[in-house]
Amino acid sequence: MGIGVLLVEDNDLNRDMLSRRLTRAGYVVRTATDGEEALAKVRELRPDVVLLDLSLPVKDGWATCEEIRADARISATAIIALTAHAMSDDRKRALAAGCNDYAPKPVDFPELLEKIEKITAVGRPR
Repeated sequence: MGIGVLLVEDNDLNRDMLSRRLTRAGYVVRTATDGEEALAKVRELRPDVVLLDLSLPVKDGWATCEEIRADARISATAIIALTAHAMSDDRKRALAAGCNDYAPKPVDFPELLEKIEKITAVGRPR
């Protein structure tokens, strides 16, 4: 079975495009549209990596990341923030909230693939 990715994105077009491209790249992709749904799916599915939009309805990505980090059962889950907030302070804030990495929107897909590969290779034999 391939690397599991939970894509948390409330924009239908972005979610569809990224989901299709990640699937074509060989990832097993599941999706969520808000922070509450994301928390439930992380607990249920235990994905290898979460691609987390930070501007989400119901519960934003910042709070979602903090809750994942606070739950011992899922705290080690790799998280890459996806956001249109591309200022350096936003990157620092995402990392401070517990994200492992950060990818500004619009997403540079080859760069995102590199980040996913790097983050999921940690601790795994090559």
